[in-house]
Amino acid sequence: MDKLTRDELVAKIESARKKLNQSIDEKRRYDEIYEDSLRLDELIEQYIVAGF
Repeated sequence: MDKLTRDELVAKIESARKKLNQSIDEKRRYDEIYEDSLRLDELIEQYIVAGF
């Protein structure tokens, strides 16, 4: 995977957060919400590891 800039990573985190919130608001299936949550966690981890 190419290294993302701080701004790109922040934008991806924000998008993933919105998707997670939408899936919760829409009362989607647990496995869908869980996958959205994992994706957000992965992006946050990338942000931390990158030292931003």
